[in-house]
Amino acid sequence: YAFSTNFDPLQQNLWGSKPPISSLSIKDIDFKQCDKHNILSKKPLYISAVLSGFGHADESKEFKSRDPLVQCNAYEASQPQSIPIDIEFGQEAQAAATQKLKIGLYFATWWALNVVFNIYNKKVLNAFPFPWLTSTLSLAAGSLMMLVSWATKIAETPKTDFDFWKALFPVAVAHTIGHVAATVSMSKVAVSFTHIIKSGEPAFSVLVSRLLGETFPLPVYLSLLPIIGGCGLAAITELNFNLIGFMGAMISNLAFVFRNIFSKKGMKGKSVGGMNYYACLSMMSLLILIPFAIAVEGPQVWALGWQNAVSQIGPNFIWWVVAQSVFYHLYNQVSYMSLNEISPLTFSIGNTMKRISVIVSSIIIFQIPIQPINALGAAIAILGTFLYSQAKQ
Repeated sequence: YAFSTNFDPLQQNLWGSKPPISSLSIKDIDFKQCDKHNILSKKPLYISAVLSGFGHADESKEFKSRDPLVQCNAYEASQPQSIPIDIEFGQEAQAAATQKLKIGLYFATWWALNVVFNIYNKKVLNAFPFPWLTSTLSLAAGSLMMLVSWATKIAETPKTDFDFWKALFPVAVAHTIGHVAATVSMSKVAVSFTHIIKSGEPAFSVLVSRLLGETFPLPVYLSLLPIIGGCGLAAITELNFNLIGFMGAMISNLAFVFRNIFSKKGMKGKSVGGMNYYACLSMMSLLILIPFAIAVEGPQVWALGWQNAVSQIGPNFIWWVVAQSVFYHLYNQVSYMSLNEISPLTFSIGNTMKRISVIVSSIIIFQIPIQPINALGAAIAILGTFLYSQAKQ
């Protein structure tokens, strides 16, 4: 049975005492026979609010004169009703997860391609010690791949003008020097040693930026101590130390620092994406490098070296050359595409982790003998590079 009373909550004492209860007569209570089937119904009950009296049973005049209160009625829904809710947080979380997955794939692809390039590049240089031609073939392969991609509409052709190429020229000069210097270094020393020295690039970045008037907080300068100390320790304890290889890595560091500085200044306001930007950079670097490569080494030397390499290695040597050229372009292209999606800080951390993967893989594949003190120097240098990236945030 259900009943209703003439109880008015507005008569409740403000101090929390119980409301006065008037005499309750039997006629003030309205008993209603309830259907047992409705009580046991499993359908959902919904609450509705209407403006009327407080829901008393006897709607007499003295109650009608009162101000309207909120009456709550429970009713059984004929069918379930859904409330549309636009949840933007779920969409934002899904977009963030997708972005993290995309960046993770970029990084994994970048590191894998770089490891493959360094392995085949070292194999080619061991059999064919001509770093100027090897560097030229790397840039030529990338340029050819992008020209085919533009011609077949696989990639969108960039919209460039004279100002774009004018701003790109100093970047291409620095990129050419850095690329050739790194290849010369790897032709003389182990891949792991070259990358240990190249992990000191932040020290050159701070030095050049400081000369140009830029200042850094104290933690940035302190992070250079383990970088310089670790590189020095690794160089001193290197079993196959070579001065040309060491200087090549150092020159590569300096050149790539200027490349980054020129790139930031020259690309302001430009709308060329990372993939097409690196393609244009490769083409201009190729045009710059060809006359110097011919002057330093020359076609006659290349022909004799090529015949010697093919006779010793066999047809696999041609595959090595193609692989190192193609993978060089691919890993650089992916790195520039990654830079479009992430901050420079995240990119520098990824670059540090890339060097670790290259150093470890080259030691394992080429079975490079390494002393514990040499490994300690490499670890200190890489740790300093990571601290530098954090301090510069």
